Amino acid sequence: MSQVLFGHRLGKQGQIRIGCCAVIFDSKREKVLLTQRTDNGRWCLPGGAMDSGESASEACEREVFEETSLKVKAKRLIGVYSNPDQLVIYNDGNKVFMVVLSFEAEVIKGELSLSNETTAFGYFSLSEMESKPMHGEHKSRVEDAFIGGEALMK
Repeated sequence: MSQVLFGHRLGKQGQIRIGCCAVIFDSKREKVLLTQRTDNGRWCLPGGAMDSGESASEACEREVFEETSLKVKAKRLIGVYSNPDQLVIYNDGNKVFMVVLSFEAEVIKGELSLSNETTAFGYFSLSEMESKPMHGEHKSRVEDAFIGGEALMK
C-alpha cells in the first residue's frame, strides 16, 4: 500500500520511477480492460514499473502478462504522464515521482486470469467507470485513448 501526497512541486522529494500501463480495448472499441488491485481495491489499467535493461514497450507487455496472463503487443504511445505536484510514499519509506507511459496494446494470445496483484478484471465503458473506485489518473488515460491522435504530454 502506498500514500499519495499532493503539494506544490512535492514530486522533487522523490526519486524518478518510470512506469507503463496498457489500454486494451474490446473488439468493438467500446470498453477497456481494467484490473482491480490487491493492495487498495481500486480499479486500474494493467501496468507497472519499468526494469533496467528493457524498453518501455517491453515493460508494458511484461507487466500486462504478469497481471493478466495475456500476451500483448504495444501498438502506440497514447501519452506520457507526470505530475510535479504529486509524491508517492511507499510503506518502506521510499518516495517516488512517477512518470508513466500509457500504450494502446493488442491481445495476441492468452486467457485472462488473476494474479497476486489483481483480485478481479473486466472490460468497462467510460460510463461504467464512473461508479468504480479508480486508481489515480487511470480514467483520464482511458479518455485520452478514446480520443486517439498524437501522443499527449501531461
